[in-house]
Amino acid sequence: MIKSSTAEMTTPQAFTSARRDSVGLSKYPGDVPKTLEQAYQIQEEAINLWPHDIAGWKIGGIGPDHQEVLGAAKLAGPVFENQIYMSEAGSVIEMPVFADGFAAIEPEIVFIVAKDAPPNKTDWTQDEAADYIGKVHIGVEIASSPFPEINDMGPLVTISDFGNNNGLIIGDELSNWKSSALEAWSVETIIEGKSVGVTTPPGPLESFRFILENTARRGRPLKTGMAITTGAITGVHQAYAGQSSTIHCTGATDIHLKLVPSG
Repeated sequence: MIKSSTAEMTTPQAFTSARRDSVGLSKYPGDVPKTLEQAYQIQEEAINLWPHDIAGWKIGGIGPDHQEVLGAAKLAGPVFENQIYMSEAGSVIEMPVFADGFAAIEPEIVFIVAKDAPPNKTDWTQDEAADYIGKVHIGVEIASSPFPEINDMGPLVTISDFGNNNGLIIGDELSNWKSSALEAWSVETIIEGKSVGVTTPPGPLESFRFILENTARRGRPLKTGMAITTGAITGVHQAYAGQSSTIHCTGATDIHLKLVPSG
């Protein structure tokens, strides 16, 4: 179902309403944000409207053509407590997506926050950030939005709708990551039996440093146990409700998932 009219709603109200009702949006609801501040303000208002607590954050990349204009290379969105799933050997996890919107499968390195970040620290180095990393896992972000053109209209639109996140699967712990560079792990994404990408993680520590700063500056410093996705490893692979996927990672149990319509 497509929701064609949101004229009486603010942008955050329209996005959260569409997500709750599992309906698509035929056009962007309201004025398109023009700055990072405007985009994150929409996200903040939507977070305050959402009934679930934040249990983690997703981090996405901003394309080179937008980086210079925005002065940023990464973007963030919340991962809510009711949308985190643990993968077990032999199981197939059903992940809801918006059938009339956008959906994608993104394998990620997931950092678990080891301790509360200081609320007033807004500038971080990578060395400082590393002290706040606990366990490290392979995982899968499910990117999905009620708005089909969310990625086509640029990073500010992506930010405004929860960063285009709709769930996270956490797989096996990568137990020896401190003594073996994360780049040693090879990750492959298979959708409907076809390999669509295979590569190694592109250095997730910078993503973690970024999210420490981003959340602190928003008055939402990281908390112990939060799950942080650090960026798509093999790419953003658009997929559709009804499709199945398997994620391979060196030394880890495969993650099997199926996209299903939300609602």
